[in-house]
Amino acid sequence: MYKYRNNTNLSIRVYFINLSILAYYMVFTMSCTQASQEPETVPEQLVCKIVKVDGISDGYNYDNVDLLPTIELTFNLPVSMASALTHIKMTDMNNADIPVQLNFDEDDCKLIILPVKLQQWRQYSLNIPAALTAKNGSTLGTQLSVNLTTTLDQSDKFPRISDEDLLTLVQKQTFKYFWDFGHPVSGMARERSTSGNTVTTGGTGFGVMAMIVAVERKFITRDAAVERIQTIVSFLKNNCTRYHGAFSHWINGQTGATQPFSQRDNGADLVETSFLMQGLLTARQYFSEASFAETQLRNDISLLWEAVEWDWFRRDGQNVLFWHWSSNYNWEMNHQIRGWDECLITYVLAASSPTHNIPKTVYDDGWARNGAMKNGSSFYGITLPLGSAYGGPLFFSHYSFLGLNPQNLRDNYAVYWEQNVSHSLINMNYCIDNPLKYKGYSADCWGLTASDGNKGYSAHSPTNDQGVIAPTAALSSMPYTPEESLRALRFFYYKLGDQLWKSYGFVDAFNLTAGWYDDQFLAIDQGPIIVMIENYRTGLLWEIFMACPEIQEGLSKLGFTF
Repeated sequence: MYKYRNNTNLSIRVYFINLSILAYYMVFTMSCTQASQEPETVPEQLVCKIVKVDGISDGYNYDNVDLLPTIELTFNLPVSMASALTHIKMTDMNNADIPVQLNFDEDDCKLIILPVKLQQWRQYSLNIPAALTAKNGSTLGTQLSVNLTTTLDQSDKFPRISDEDLLTLVQKQTFKYFWDFGHPVSGMARERSTSGNTVTTGGTGFGVMAMIVAVERKFITRDAAVERIQTIVSFLKNNCTRYHGAFSHWINGQTGATQPFSQRDNGADLVETSFLMQGLLTARQYFSEASFAETQLRNDISLLWEAVEWDWFRRDGQNVLFWHWSSNYNWEMNHQIRGWDECLITYVLAASSPTHNIPKTVYDDGWARNGAMKNGSSFYGITLPLGSAYGGPLFFSHYSFLGLNPQNLRDNYAVYWEQNVSHSLINMNYCIDNPLKYKGYSADCWGLTASDGNKGYSAHSPTNDQGVIAPTAALSSMPYTPEESLRALRFFYYKLGDQLWKSYGFVDAFNLTAGWYDDQFLAIDQGPIIVMIENYRTGLLWEIFMACPEIQEGLSKLGFTF
């Protein structure tokens, strides 16, 4: 009976245990079913509500931004500090990282980004990736970029000095290119600051004229200048290959051998030769003392000058001059020298030659095209007497007029002072108008001419505007636009001087839109700066060159009054 009672109790216990399990299972099943029917709780999405740059909210693009900007991003949720520090980046236009400091405010809903000092007129992007995470784990989901373009750094980069002292400083520093950096063997001007043994014929002519300025300004002694120019002249006479008296564009400054400018341009370059002769004739006229050294220099220059067969470059007697000739390719370049451009000096010298001169018909038919080089149209309310629309690159008004004085120069086709003043003002007004909206163009920052550029060397002009400003353009126009050029000079030196002003004066060019500053100097751009500033200050080179008897005779022959 005891045994039976125990079995009964066990059966009762098992029954109640099974009943409990069943009840638990039913409650669990019901709760799971209920849970599956209710929606899951989704974290609130991270959203950037407000963007401010220096206190201004204007979407995601900002111009004229301070160089030490404060960027604020306000979100709807607290942002994960670790995520922000990992993901938020600032880059420049070349995709280089810009260091920033990140601060947090408003319970971590506001990010305050403080970049290091930015560069003027550069483009930057603050990148906020989709992976940016809030403290609740939600992400931004969409990448954002805040785009900034900085403004001008208004601070002066150098102490202010008088305009006269600044002009002297520019001439002196720029002159170092021809003096300190002149080729050690030939004494000639290197083509550019990375040219090694490659020297330039035309740039050397500009450099010789710069040496005369340096003597007058007492940067060097007269004897030192005579010695250097004699080195150049002796090298040209004894070492260099000549082609019917003309020189090539580039020469090896060590050996005198022709350095091809291009495959077929490996012989005579009549225009570069004319730039050289303009400089040498100015030196012959200036160094007029009876000393042995100066007498020898004058005689050697006359030998080089009289050996140039200007008339031979008419190519079998045509009424036009040809730019190139090669002993390998003959006349294959087939480049006729016709106006209007930088080559007036070539025809003036050809007419002035005492040994191989050309008649006036070559000037009229070839260069002036019997009046077809005239323009007469108005640009920005300014009439342009000669040339193509807007006048072309500004070196057209510089190279021939380092020696030729345009102040009273006129012929049947133009008043040349009006031509050069109009050309310069049109170029400046185009930059002020700035139809392509490049950064920095203004009455302070203007001047389009042939120069280096961030896309390579090009003849920049209003019809070939790539955003590239070359200091030589405005500075070498100083005789024509004195106030406007001085204004540009002050801007280049005081405002951009930390980027432009280097060992040999101003670098060749810059593009503020691209954030590009050249690191090169070119002889054909540095030379006119020195010479034309001097012509503005004293008229020195104009006075000397125009006193050459042959030049006076040649100009009269071509129908000029001067």
